[in-house]
Amino acid sequence: MLTHLLLFSAGLLLLYFGSSWLVHGASDMALSFSIRPAVLGLTVVAFATSAPELMVSLVAAHNKSSGISVGNILGSNVINIALVLGISAIAKPIAINARAIAMEIPFLVGVSIPFWILSLDGNISRGDGVILTCVLALFLAYGIVTSRNDNNGDIELTTLTGMRRACLVAMILAGLAGLSLGAKWVVDAAIFTARSFQFSELFIGISVVAVGTSLPELATSATAALRGQSDISVGNITGSNLFNICLVMGVVGMFTPISFDTGLNRFEFPFMVLLTLIFYYFAARHGRIGRRAGLVFLTGFFFYNGLTYYLAH
Repeated sequence: MLTHLLLFSAGLLLLYFGSSWLVHGASDMALSFSIRPAVLGLTVVAFATSAPELMVSLVAAHNKSSGISVGNILGSNVINIALVLGISAIAKPIAINARAIAMEIPFLVGVSIPFWILSLDGNISRGDGVILTCVLALFLAYGIVTSRNDNNGDIELTTLTGMRRACLVAMILAGLAGLSLGAKWVVDAAIFTARSFQFSELFIGISVVAVGTSLPELATSATAALRGQSDISVGNITGSNLFNICLVMGVVGMFTPISFDTGLNRFEFPFMVLLTLIFYYFAARHGRIGRRAGLVFLTGFFFYNGLTYYLAH
């Protein structure tokens, strides 16, 4: 047991540092092309911070542990809004730009509901995976089209030397390697723990694994919020949830179709959709996520985990 606990802890550290290296390497590389911060948060940073979920879910699906794979995504999306956004807003209220309110957060709502509908039969099939991946392609096309901020000439183009560029590439590769190894250790330890304590793999995926894979989002968004970089903070959360659904479940569905307990439709799926709608409500009504909203989200996080634990027994 101690060995697996150490393995799980080491895996989380690798996921955290691997994602951190990937975020910094990819972000610096993207900024060298003068990509506006909001799009950077929605695409490059969101993809990098979603990489742990992708690796963990792929490994879990390959090991026939579909409960961990699906639970990881549901739990991560709830945690990204309830815990990550909640803590970030409590630390410092987060302003949300008009484009995010008009396009990006509604897009997330528009993805979350169909994802729930596709999952009502307890399966993520290859066809479902193709649909989700195509939706991601539309989102990426939107990101590319809006990648240049025509109205903001104050974005400074960062010039990279050949050595600096090589270092960034090495950092990105090291991050990917850390994520791959960390994901394997986390999944192996989580499966062992679930079986040892007679917890379901689904509960382990929704709770412990989801929190672990959401650490990069927490670190990135909280830091960005404290530095007044609200666009990156909100974009990271919105983009990460989109990537979790469309990229992670899309790729897993296409390569390793999975089945899971339809009991998730009683609480976990509806709560994820409800939380996303509340996120949109606060953003559209107030144009910001203040400390009061942050407390609402944080309360939702504890309610979600408490009820999930109760239902698991």
